[in-house]
Amino acid sequence: MRVWDDALGYAASLPDVVITSFYGRPAAKLAATGRAFLSQGRDADSFCLHLDLDTIEVLKETDPATFHQTPHYEGWETVLVRYGSADPERVIAMIARAHGYAAARPKLRAKRPPRTPV
Repeated sequence: MRVWDDALGYAASLPDVVITSFYGRPAAKLAATGRAFLSQGRDADSFCLHLDLDTIEVLKETDPATFHQTPHYEGWETVLVRYGSADPERVIAMIARAHGYAAARPKLRAKRPPRTPV
């Protein structure tokens, strides 16, 4: 993955994916659950994958040149992926894994409107 369009293009080729937004930035979500699994990062040099915390820790330990977190993302199920990884097959595999992780999670509930005082 050299640029955002590469990552988004691969994500879009996976089943049940819609391209929409996540916190105001472009993202790939599962249509069935509404869960994002890939989103555009805040920095121009990386994108976000939404994975479980254990996988994120392994990725950061085994390939910190590609997978990292800034303080903003620490403790959350999001890892940043730098463009131009030396192991593009692993990045593709992690996008597919994030897709599967999102598919395994329950559907998001619609937000309820605020209650009005009686």
